[in-house]
Amino acid sequence: MSGSAAPGAAPEEEAALDQALAEVARITASHAAGVFLLVPHAQALRLAVVTGLSAGVVRPWSRLALATPAPVSTVARDGRPVWVHGHDELARRFPRTAFALPYRLAMYVVPLHTGTTVSGVLQLLWPDTRPDRLAQEERAAVTHAADRMSALLTRAAARGRPLRPGAMPRVLAPDPPPPLPPAEAQAAAELTERLDDGVLALDLEGRVTFLNATAAELLGRGKAELMHTRLWESLPWLIDPAYEDPYLAALFSRLPTDFTALRPPDDWLSFRLYPDTTGISIRLRTAPAPAGDRLPPATPSGTAPTRAGALYHLLYIASSLTEAVGVQDVATAVTEQIMPVLGADGLSLLIADEGRFQDVASRGFPRTHKDFFRGLSLTVDTAGSRAVATGAPLFFSDVDAIRQAFPLVTPYTRMGAWAFLPLNASGRTIGCCVLAFALPRAFPPDERAALTSLAGMIAQALERARLFDTKSQVARTLQTALLPHSLPHVPGLRVAARYLPATSGMDIGGDFYDLIRLDGAGAAAAVIGDVQGHSVNAAALMGQIRTAVHTHASTGAAPDDVLTRINRLFNDLDTDLFTSCLYAQLDVPGHRALLASAGHLPALLRHRSGRTEILDVPPGLLLGVDVAADYRAAEVSMPPGCVLTLFTDGLIERPGTDLETALGELAGRLAAAPVRSLDDLADDLLREARRTSGGRDDIALLLVGPVPGE
Repeated sequence: MSGSAAPGAAPEEEAALDQALAEVARITASHAAGVFLLVPHAQALRLAVVTGLSAGVVRPWSRLALATPAPVSTVARDGRPVWVHGHDELARRFPRTAFALPYRLAMYVVPLHTGTTVSGVLQLLWPDTRPDRLAQEERAAVTHAADRMSALLTRAAARGRPLRPGAMPRVLAPDPPPPLPPAEAQAAAELTERLDDGVLALDLEGRVTFLNATAAELLGRGKAELMHTRLWESLPWLIDPAYEDPYLAALFSRLPTDFTALRPPDDWLSFRLYPDTTGISIRLRTAPAPAGDRLPPATPSGTAPTRAGALYHLLYIASSLTEAVGVQDVATAVTEQIMPVLGADGLSLLIADEGRFQDVASRGFPRTHKDFFRGLSLTVDTAGSRAVATGAPLFFSDVDAIRQAFPLVTPYTRMGAWAFLPLNASGRTIGCCVLAFALPRAFPPDERAALTSLAGMIAQALERARLFDTKSQVARTLQTALLPHSLPHVPGLRVAARYLPATSGMDIGGDFYDLIRLDGAGAAAAVIGDVQGHSVNAAALMGQIRTAVHTHASTGAAPDDVLTRINRLFNDLDTDLFTSCLYAQLDVPGHRALLASAGHLPALLRHRSGRTEILDVPPGLLLGVDVAADYRAAEVSMPPGCVLTLFTDGLIERPGTDLETALGELAGRLAAAPVRSLDDLADDLLREARRTSGGRDDIALLLVGPVPGE
């Protein structure tokens, strides 16, 4: 086994986790499997242990942000298994993952729990030639393994030594095949020497473990030169993503692949790859020149290959930056997804603001580095300020190079190599992305070009994000001003209210709530509503409706009359927007309430015993649909200790779940909630809604109820 152990972890529990992974992979005939664990305080998952693939191969896929729309992170967030069969389904359900993993495979991902919390996931891979459904025996084996792993994680956490992922995943070596008797091994070697074809064997690390004389001759090297080396390191003419991609496809899919490569100056060779659990066998032949004029790019000798996996991941990164909305989203995408792909050990994202650097994101650097750049004037001659001033990247392959260029800047000496990438967007430089590597690095031309292109993507994403944040702040300030700053005290009534904006989109919503104190002891009105759309117009209409509700409620009008009057107001406002509204007139001393609805979601009533009912209120038309619409009120009992729950659709809506089911689930959560303060209950409901919905819509929530015992 190779890889790094997590500091403080119990070796016997790590060994037990490794054994459980190896066993489930063997029982289910999964050719590759791994366990991802949550990284503490990072909202990210990291591959802790893998079997069937090498650490180098899986590195671009070894760390994921928890918010990433990928199978592994989705299971960690939702706590439900995900089965994907084939690349077409992967592209349909998880398009960004399909960018980065364009291979023929099936996968099953299941959650691992520590108590009631998801603390990791188990992922298994098969070729997509397998049946499109898991057999009952396979599913049972995976469930048993997940339960076993969850118990290990729970036990380790209880002992104060939780299992954590190391810097690199532990790699479980495959079970070797039974050794051949010496006579048979000799006969097999002699057989390959009699063939016209070249024959090679690679282990899962890509190292040559066997080749016959024909293979050595076709490749133009001696057998001794090639043994125990990686082909693309020994043969510079194989440095081409077009050649590495079939190799990765064979590893990930365990299906045969092939490609044709040019051995300079003019010899074409056909490579046919046959993978299994221990490595890849290659059949090598001469081949005719392919049709067309395609020639592989000339690559300088000694240049590190541009990995196909890294190129696929750059596409993945580009899509993640496109999806990033605010500056913090960009920062998260850069630190959580770009750093692992590039193999960087340190990264800082610096924005030039009013002549000084602002550190938007930083990871892997000591505090002295962060403090040095925070608020640093651009007039100070540093590599970062020079990159901003010139708009050109700076690369330093070792410590001596950067010391010579900037002898007075001590923070630069903590790493082995550096890249300072200007963030150029819309014809100006808005900042600098600093990458650092622990060891010296050559930065060959193709890598410099890729990093410069990546910096351009980051710059464009940052510019969009800064504009979004500015507009969003203005919009949210307007919406906050339109919502109640505080709710009135009503004797004998408990109240808790929450408003949570959507996590995406910069337009403000029209969700609103209010509590209005009425004439009479213990009399009040609770109202909640949702104006159609997300825009300034929706927010303005919401403000007008709140004012109208206050005006008509203060006259003592019944709930159905209040809605009727507000509906007529829509005719005067001349708006195309519709609004749902639920109005409840509360009589706290009388332990009753009158409710009327204009197309709004029903209220829920939780009794002191925990029993929760969905209230049956006559559903009227949305406000603004028909000026002559009729609204009717319904009376409900509100005994001491009960809780009336009013909410907008953001609290319960989520993809793939119908409204009736979602209402039932909310009623179940209310019924099971412990008897605590309404504030705690409101926080719990919002937390669960964010977990299941992903914050796609605004949420307004109003909880009211008579004080127990009164």
